[in-house]
Amino acid sequence: MVFMPVPLLSVLNLHKRFDENPILKGVSLDVEAGDLVSIIGPSGCGKSTMLRCLNFLEIPDAGRISIAGVTIDCQGLEDAPPKDIQTRAHELRQRVGMVFQQFNLFPHRTVLENTMLAPMIVHGAKREEAEANGRRLLEKVGLGSEFAHRYPAQMSGGQQQRAAIARALAMNPKVMLYDEPTSALDPELVDEVLKVMKDLDAEGMTQIVVTHEMRFARDASDYIVFMEGGHIVEISDEDEIFTHPKDERTRQFLRRFI
Repeated sequence: MVFMPVPLLSVLNLHKRFDENPILKGVSLDVEAGDLVSIIGPSGCGKSTMLRCLNFLEIPDAGRISIAGVTIDCQGLEDAPPKDIQTRAHELRQRVGMVFQQFNLFPHRTVLENTMLAPMIVHGAKREEAEANGRRLLEKVGLGSEFAHRYPAQMSGGQQQRAAIARALAMNPKVMLYDEPTSALDPELVDEVLKVMKDLDAEGMTQIVVTHEMRFARDASDYIVFMEGGHIVEISDEDEIFTHPKDERTRQFLRRFI
């Protein structure tokens, strides 16, 4: 008997609209533990909306989301009491770390304090424990002790984004989500952030990355998801989708990068 691995993250028939404009039109995706998945596609195709739905920053209209043992049936959820929605979203977010285009660090707190805050407030971690863990994570992303007491404004964009990754990791997530993590960076700073993501992949962290960095998508991904018009058009491994895309929409999109 062959046992199929259970996906760490599963999305089934996900729908999301804003007013009368449908953005996600029945998206389904399974991601196994340890995978690094890049999501590519033209602007406005639903990539970032899907990512925000996974973390319940946007409430889906229909579908089902399962992450690390937490499953939410989204059908009719918009009519549920707000407290119920927040309870479910909070449970799901315990499993997920999120990194945004803009670094969203608290400007009035040091980098170390940024990594300490959520574990202390959400998990009740003691200050000494949160500080030790924060220093360890800053080292992990290449920000040694000389950066710990700097404020975000005293750091480059690449350094701030690496600090944002450390802050997300401080909550010990099962899955890391990145929404265009390098789009706000100068070109010379992109590689230092991508290196951190590759290192996390080598350690077995499950990661989903919305990106326009085709070189990173090809070099680092276990497989690539191409979206267009609110649908997943194609899922292929990192070599096949660039050399032999199956769908004409994928071919047209990738021509500008090849």
